Amino acid sequence: MSDKLLQVENLRVAYPHGRGGAEASWAVDGVSLTLGAGERLGIVGESGCGKSTLGRAVMRLLPHKTNVEGKVDFNGQSVFDLTPQELRRFRGEAVALVFQDPMTRLDPLMTIGEHCLETLMAHQPELNRQKAKDIAIATLETVKIPSSRWSQYPHEFSGGMRQRVAIALALLLNPKMIVADEPTTSLDVTVSAEILQELTRLCRDREMALLLISHDLAMVGEYCDRIAVMYGGKVVETGPTQQVFYHPQHQYTQSLLQSALHIQAVQEEVKTTPKEGAPLLLVQELQQHYTLEANFIERWLFSAKNQTIKAVDGVSFELYPGEILGLVGESGCGKSTLSRTILQLIPATGGKVQFLGRNLTELSANSVRSSRREMQMVFQDPHACLNPMMTVGESIADPLLIHKLATGQEAKIQVEKMLTRVGLTPVEDFANRYPSELSGGQQQRVAIARSLITRPKLVICDEPVSMLDASVQTQVLELMLELKQEFELTYLFITHDLWVARFFCDRIAVMNSGRIVEIGPTRQIFTNPQHPYTKTLLGAAPLLARTSS
Repeated sequence: MSDKLLQVENLRVAYPHGRGGAEASWAVDGVSLTLGAGERLGIVGESGCGKSTLGRAVMRLLPHKTNVEGKVDFNGQSVFDLTPQELRRFRGEAVALVFQDPMTRLDPLMTIGEHCLETLMAHQPELNRQKAKDIAIATLETVKIPSSRWSQYPHEFSGGMRQRVAIALALLLNPKMIVADEPTTSLDVTVSAEILQELTRLCRDREMALLLISHDLAMVGEYCDRIAVMYGGKVVETGPTQQVFYHPQHQYTQSLLQSALHIQAVQEEVKTTPKEGAPLLLVQELQQHYTLEANFIERWLFSAKNQTIKAVDGVSFELYPGEILGLVGESGCGKSTLSRTILQLIPATGGKVQFLGRNLTELSANSVRSSRREMQMVFQDPHACLNPMMTVGESIADPLLIHKLATGQEAKIQVEKMLTRVGLTPVEDFANRYPSELSGGQQQRVAIARSLITRPKLVICDEPVSMLDASVQTQVLELMLELKQEFELTYLFITHDLWVARFFCDRIAVMNSGRIVEIGPTRQIFTNPQHPYTKTLLGAAPLLARTSS
């Protein structure tokens, strides 16, 4: 048996080609690496570099007819030679995978408890139901999911809590290795720190290996022993964390570190925004409460009462023309619900939203719809908000046609100008592509172009760069700053990345449990936080410079 738990030798992977019969390119091209028991290896690189393909190749989760060459050995045995029965045991008992999107792992028709029991009983049928439940509850509590949530469904959890459930499912069978593919992208810094600290503790205590795939250099640097940098399907640099951070050899590694450090760099100048006249947006005591109704059995047997969830609970703030207000807080604190309530995508249960002097909560549906021309939104996942059946040009032109702001030919001209402005050239090429033919960074540029085509005054950005690697993050953020000046924009910027907020925002509002607990100038929040929760957030945020000290 090999002394290395995982050995990858000259691995090459090409996906089945689609149209035209053209020769498929290698998504992973000649990758070799090793991973020992208890060791933590971080795989970093830009979107499309082959990180996730490498992780799926290790698990033999690639599509049918994928062209695979090279070797992947686990505990001295070839993964590619496993029988179907051996492969079933291998996945879960030997190696577990944590996906980026937890909804690909969770069945919407099963409760969280049923997910856990099914996983345990499938691999350990000798367990009785109560023993399996005890193990599952203990594992859920490891990732901060209380036993009271046992009977709830995935849609009743925030994105971050769903990811915690997915990580718990991976830990249930005590695997020898975990492949974690962007496991904390949707999590706030405090929960990310808790989960990664728990994962690293398990690696140490159980001699469990961790293959951590991420675009977050600071996080990988803080929690991994070694780093492998991927670019264009190849590992261009690998070594101990400190060595790679202190003395990067490859030009691409140097550019990644430079981009990440640029975002985390301390801004010497104090950002100030003149607050003259009336605010563009005024939010007063805004509420968004949901009622979870107890079912008939719960009311009859247990006298259960309806439960009220206060997603947004009395939020007040002002946003002035030309200002960038950052909204930070943990997953499930109400940030995204607040943004959708401001836009009246969901009606408020209390309070007031005043935009350009008009109380949106009192307007008719048609009046609110017309006002949205001046209020636009950029979402976290651009692929999810772009129609896959529409070309890029059609998607960007759509708001102009919906609001009857231009004819077809006029819209085409405006789309071409906007594509040029967001750096998607040659225009004719990008206008005729579909979203699936673009990288994540290009898709986000399309989403930004679409939001600006109606010349709005307010743009609400909900985690617009959280799924992008450091170099593309920097490009998109700097583009948004340029567009702010050019189009005289005001941003409400929602993020769980504190360093992005510090780089981008004039003021920061900290949200916790549906309330804003602290608000102030960016520099003040970072240098002199007042609320204990703000201090906790800042203490948990991984800092690239900290890993090189």
